[in-house]
Amino acid sequence: MASFMDATNQNMIRTQVFSSDITSLLLADLNALGFVRTLNDFPDGFNFNLPIVGEAEIATFNEGQALKYQQMDTGNFQFNFTDYVYSANSMTEKFKRDSWLSPQILALFPQRQHRAIMEYYETRVFQVGNNGQTASSLNTINGASHRWVASGATPALSFQDFAKVRYALTKANVNLKNPVAVVDPSTAYTLETQANVTNLMSPMGQWGSITTQGITSGFKYRFNVYGFDIYESNFLPSNISETINSVAVTNGVANFFFDATPGDTLPWVGAWRQMPTVQSKFDMDLQQWDYVTICEFGLGFFREQNFCNVLTSKSAVPA
Repeated sequence: MASFMDATNQNMIRTQVFSSDITSLLLADLNALGFVRTLNDFPDGFNFNLPIVGEAEIATFNEGQALKYQQMDTGNFQFNFTDYVYSANSMTEKFKRDSWLSPQILALFPQRQHRAIMEYYETRVFQVGNNGQTASSLNTINGASHRWVASGATPALSFQDFAKVRYALTKANVNLKNPVAVVDPSTAYTLETQANVTNLMSPMGQWGSITTQGITSGFKYRFNVYGFDIYESNFLPSNISETINSVAVTNGVANFFFDATPGDTLPWVGAWRQMPTVQSKFDMDLQQWDYVTICEFGLGFFREQNFCNVLTSKSAVPA
């Protein structure tokens, strides 16, 4: 009796079988674009100028003496296009013919390239914020610090730092309508494990749900801390080593605090000379399809008053 068996008919069996589904990478949320005041009236040229008008002064009037007319202070904020970047991929004509996955891969090129550019944009926004301040300095405005090393052990962010940020922004005349904090994921751990939080878990209240649901929902905290909406980000400047006011941090990461109300008080301004644009062509010499997404934009650190930077150590989370 004839039969088919694995042991004797291995040439009839495929050794590798591939799914038609393509697994995507896990991607972090992107939030920085919403924190930038985007300017649209920059059609040509290299440098963009924003006029700044100061406040009027007051003086005591003395009867019989002429009034003194003061000139109002003026200034000018200038920035230019800083980044001309692209993301490019190719596919050979042979691979396009031979692979059953080639249509799916070609369809992924534009969205993956756009994602790569927007991750770069996210990183650049936060770099501009950190570089806009003076390193190893308190960056004092109206008598209040706007850059310091966190007050918790390690050092780690504490609730005292949130209160200090509110003080600093209020002293800088920032109207806190929509206060926002963008912090490193290690901050969630340090806040969840602080003794004053665990003590608040009994009797049960809003803090009590931390033990069952955690402190975050996605990349956003489930509640405010001192009025701040808190977002987690993996794109904040890191590997920072500084000593500020005799307090040192190594392997540090920047955590940003500001008011995110749309308008001219946002810490960042930006302009797009060319939005991310997809271009493609067939290269006859190489017999391949080329796809590129290219853009040009500029970013500037506009409102130092509406910005606090608290440095923490990633070592706050034990190995």
